[in-house]
Amino acid sequence: MCGVFGLFADQAGGFEPRFISRSLEKLAYLSESRGKDSSGLFFRNEADRTLNILKGDVSISYLLKQPGIRRLIKMTTGTRLKGNERRITETFAAMGHARLVTNGSQLQDVNNQPVVKDGIIGIHNGIIINETELWSRYPSLQRMYEIDTEILLDLVGMRIREGWEMAAAVSCSVREIFGTVSAVLYCAAVDQFALATNNGSLYVLTDNEKFMAFASEKYFLTEYARSMLSKDAAAGLALKQVGPGTGYIVRVSPFQIRAFSMDDPEKRRSENDQPVAVFRTEIESVSDGKIRGEVVLDVARLATKPQASSEASLLEYPLDRIRALKRCSKCLLPETFPFIVYDERGVCNYCHNYKLKNQPKPIDELFALVDSYRSRNGEPDCIVPYSGGRDSSYTLHIVKNVLKLNPIAFTYDWGMVTDLGRRNIARVCGKLGVENILISADIRRKRENIRRNILAWLRRPHLGMIPLFMAGDKYFFYYTNQIKKQTGIRLNIWGINPMENTDFKVGFMGIAPDFEKERIYSLSKSRQVRLIGGILSNITRNPAYINRSVGDTIGSFASRYLGTRRDYYHMFDYYRWDEEEIEKLLLSEYLWETAIDTKTTWRIGDGTAAFYNYIYCTVSGFSEYDTFRSNQIREGMLSREEGLRLIEEENRPRYASIKWYSEIIGIDFSTIIKRVNSIPKLYR
Repeated sequence: MCGVFGLFADQAGGFEPRFISRSLEKLAYLSESRGKDSSGLFFRNEADRTLNILKGDVSISYLLKQPGIRRLIKMTTGTRLKGNERRITETFAAMGHARLVTNGSQLQDVNNQPVVKDGIIGIHNGIIINETELWSRYPSLQRMYEIDTEILLDLVGMRIREGWEMAAAVSCSVREIFGTVSAVLYCAAVDQFALATNNGSLYVLTDNEKFMAFASEKYFLTEYARSMLSKDAAAGLALKQVGPGTGYIVRVSPFQIRAFSMDDPEKRRSENDQPVAVFRTEIESVSDGKIRGEVVLDVARLATKPQASSEASLLEYPLDRIRALKRCSKCLLPETFPFIVYDERGVCNYCHNYKLKNQPKPIDELFALVDSYRSRNGEPDCIVPYSGGRDSSYTLHIVKNVLKLNPIAFTYDWGMVTDLGRRNIARVCGKLGVENILISADIRRKRENIRRNILAWLRRPHLGMIPLFMAGDKYFFYYTNQIKKQTGIRLNIWGINPMENTDFKVGFMGIAPDFEKERIYSLSKSRQVRLIGGILSNITRNPAYINRSVGDTIGSFASRYLGTRRDYYHMFDYYRWDEEEIEKLLLSEYLWETAIDTKTTWRIGDGTAAFYNYIYCTVSGFSEYDTFRSNQIREGMLSREEGLRLIEEENRPRYASIKWYSEIIGIDFSTIIKRVNSIPKLYR
């Protein structure tokens, strides 16, 4: 999820102070794509025996501009002249964090990383799912913060105090964690750093003797080496992935780097590994008054608020009127569905023109197709675009356990991935030991774009313009190609559900369905032109759409429809999509977390779905669930009676999720719901 980075350089290596400072800055700027919610830097200052921490609810690029940073780097390295050249006089040790908030508000500095607890300082990329269970298992440990990283620090600290050596303490602690961990910890009592991961989202560039740089992604270190190191210097360093279940111990004085495996027998500290004097810790907080953190809420907590019942009562669900709608006698599509026509038997044109989609080719064909991409040396060989939803989670499972590829999961977080979605990502990647590359958008800006477009939409509601709320997520396609270039991996496998055809969204813009299209997300050139025309027509009638989000929207359209795609396959072209099988596997093997406000497992990690489906259902009497279940009926996977029962349940308004959405984008819940409720209905 977040970005961790850092640098260790032995004074005996003869490094220049300017090289050290520029190296740290370069790694920091590269890591910022992982998260901009908050950031922090940690320096071990040998000269005056201090541990210096600078952090706050600002981006790492903002933090690096603080005047204290230069002073800390200079103090940490020390300088001396050798001829006309400067050399560091102290061994340099620093680490940093670019945070995407997942647990614990960034508005409280104790939750921002590096986290400090009882002599342990740590930075952590990932999510610890079983933190509550671990706190209960060790009642002697006292919880002080909201952030999940705290339990990892406490477990390691407890074992260090019991006499464990650093590698063993970290190994045992990480093995107890369910979720994802890629962490770097410093223990002042033994003056050692530990780098450890259970899913491989950690890389090092090192000579194993005098130098080590580390980061969350291989590309960061590749780019760092390309821009900062001469060919000779780079040739003396090895770029390695810290494999799942492995790590490194870095002793600062005397400088030493050694690898360890978490499968090694647990060991006590040797007699020669005596504690050193504890350094003094100094923490400075930084906050930019112009940039305040967004509201950080978990939908599970909203249901307990006192105002929940009164606010929830504003949500409408006119079930009797919706039941009275004429529907297709074969599927579930109602008379309000765009371009729908019924024959004399009451069967709709969508059923007449439907072509079976869940008819996979033999899986052996996919094995043959991916064989040329398969790594022969254990290196990553496949990118799986990973939203955290059930279908992409299942796809990642099949790619790893059935195809036997070595995938990297790629997540694009544009501000609408919920905490539940992030926790499920951690569950799957942690259990599979799969690296998760995450690119974080400028989340504050993305959410502000959503807010502006919704406020514009509410002035003159039009169902065809609702997809504008979700435009920001289409960069997923663009960044998938970028990740392929950065990693050098040619293959990517998508887990797009063939049942999720939602033509009605552009149908409300006056675009007739294309029954011949090959992919559910494809749109012919002529239809793209008509879609653009419809959007421009609405903008002409409602100039409020002309706001700073326009550039982002245009880029999203280009990413979705104009980007080139190659070396990719769809899992469900070769593997039958089975809802029952998918849910059973995720719930049993990965302890999949479900939402508190719906019984479905579909779209529960998407923060936008509950709101836009509420609009569709309230105004037109149907939502995505009606089209999804109708496709299942056509495929023979579901009876019409069961489909009707399911959509009545699934179309119920999701208060907790809609409340989270309104809070996160900064629009009053009551105001927005009352306005939606006032829109004229398409049914009597």
